[in-house]
Amino acid sequence: MNEKKTNKLKILNDPIYGFILIPNALIFDLIQHSYFQRLRRISQMGLSHLVYPGAHHTRFHHALGCMHLMQKAVRILKFKGVEISDEEANALYIAILLHDIGHGPFSHALEQSIATGIHHEAISLKFMEALNEEFKGELSLAITIFKGEYHRKFLYQLIASQLDMDRLDYLKRDSFYTGVSEGNINSERLITMLNVANDYLVVEEKGIYSVEKFIVARRLMYWQVYLHKTGLGAEKLLEKVLVRAKELVLKGTKLPVSKAFEYFLTNQINEENFTDKTLKMFSKLDDYDVLGSIKEWISNDDFILSTLSESLINRKLPKVELQNEPYSKDEVLAIKEEVKKRFKLNNSEVNYLVYNGKISNQAYDSTQNTIKLLFKNGEVKDVIKASDHLNIQALSKPVYKYYMCYPKK
Repeated sequence: MNEKKTNKLKILNDPIYGFILIPNALIFDLIQHSYFQRLRRISQMGLSHLVYPGAHHTRFHHALGCMHLMQKAVRILKFKGVEISDEEANALYIAILLHDIGHGPFSHALEQSIATGIHHEAISLKFMEALNEEFKGELSLAITIFKGEYHRKFLYQLIASQLDMDRLDYLKRDSFYTGVSEGNINSERLITMLNVANDYLVVEEKGIYSVEKFIVARRLMYWQVYLHKTGLGAEKLLEKVLVRAKELVLKGTKLPVSKAFEYFLTNQINEENFTDKTLKMFSKLDDYDVLGSIKEWISNDDFILSTLSESLINRKLPKVELQNEPYSKDEVLAIKEEVKKRFKLNNSEVNYLVYNGKISNQAYDSTQNTIKLLFKNGEVKDVIKASDHLNIQALSKPVYKYYMCYPKK
């Protein structure tokens, strides 16, 4: 009896866009691959659910949403007479589907603590190259476009620019799951207004208000969600937990951890030594490894590790203060002295409980890969020059804020 072939042209239901079509068997197989399935176990927004309880969506979710928007963009551009071959279109779907495959658990905290020598984009590329080998070269064009090496530059802009499918999905998706309606951009209209002029991705002039709203939404989402002070406090706390764990492990302490997690705690990871073995280990690492371990560490003998772990798991987060000016050395020292006395800590231990730094928010960068508008007379202008919205000019300058974290009394 013949084994029944599985239907590879699946339709998925997405709470934001409705039905998402998987365009072909190759993409279905990539989605089914264990490297991609791992993204189901990687939260899109790290610890933001400690502030916004609904923010539990995953990077798997987001990647499929991006692919769906890319299909829309290709349809619109072809409808407007932009030539895109089936091979190019498919390469775009693959590249956007896999653009975030290199994110680890709590990616930003991980990159600041235990995998400091390599960026998630470099890991994404390593995953793509490994998959390309497995799929006998079928991802070659996708990789060329992803690296920005393809001769048609606007294809790269659809994947990575200031108005790419990645941003159009995550703003709308994160806004939906957090309930912060300020981020709810009209991605449908923005995509419908896309066009290409001189090999550059542009927005037709009647889309200018949608672009303005998109830039403003980005700024509001950064202050209200991505840089929310409680979320920031939680992420910095996680960083400190991981740094402390790595410090103890390198000194010979045995901590309860999964094999994959142990590999990253015991090895110094950078781009040069990121081998096939490292990639295999990385592909087994997800949120569950990290949170499962931190739960165990609550009962550890090390005061710092157990205190920080318990704070994170039971949401006893540090006090976070934000201000427009940097904190003076004296202010930081005064708080450190008080915390040292309260918890009987030494000079190096107190740095795990009291720390400060700065964050920046730049909604639009007017220096590179700018958003350009196409006018009826064929003229192309940067959105800043074309907009009469006073804020847009202001939003292209980075705004810095300074934070200080320390235990609540």
